[in-house]
Amino acid sequence: MFGRLGALLRDDRVRAISRRYFVSNGFDGALTCIGLVIGAYLTGVTEGLTVVKIGVGAAVGLTTSGVWSVWEIERAEKRAELARIEEAMLTDLGGTAVERDKAAARGINAAASGLGPLVGIVVPLLPFLAVGGLLSMTWATLASVGLGTGIPFSFGAYMGSISDQRWYVAGLRMALAGVAVAAVNLLFG
Repeated sequence: MFGRLGALLRDDRVRAISRRYFVSNGFDGALTCIGLVIGAYLTGVTEGLTVVKIGVGAAVGLTTSGVWSVWEIERAEKRAELARIEEAMLTDLGGTAVERDKAAARGINAAASGLGPLVGIVVPLLPFLAVGGLLSMTWATLASVGLGTGIPFSFGAYMGSISDQRWYVAGLRMALAGVAVAAVNLLFG
């Protein structure tokens, strides 16, 4: 079982799909968290733990969305792929390793999809755990926005590095979205 799982994790098709879901949903999570922490700051929330609780609620929602939606999307896509293979081979592949691999790949894709927003939200919330001790709400918010912008930067840098782009330019393009979310929230908040 672990041998097949390892083989699937090394499969370029499974990795590429999982990477897309992880980055896309992690990007959503980071931008959601930036909006959330600025909104909390502007509305006068004074306790860091309150911001963490609100953020964890958002993380649960986006993680569930990421897992559930991709589970259903990939169920349909993998079934369609299996049907095309069966049609080309003129045979039923039900119960074979091909069918089991497609089901396992669906699980890996769904897990990656859920992990992205979890990371994208939880990491920027960490400074709020230090409010009252090491950080004020203002500094925790600034640190959170910095971390929330750093996550899209790292996603962009990574995607740039695997696609022969200048990694720092790709990272800056992604990070710019975090700055834009912060600016719009400050402007209209």
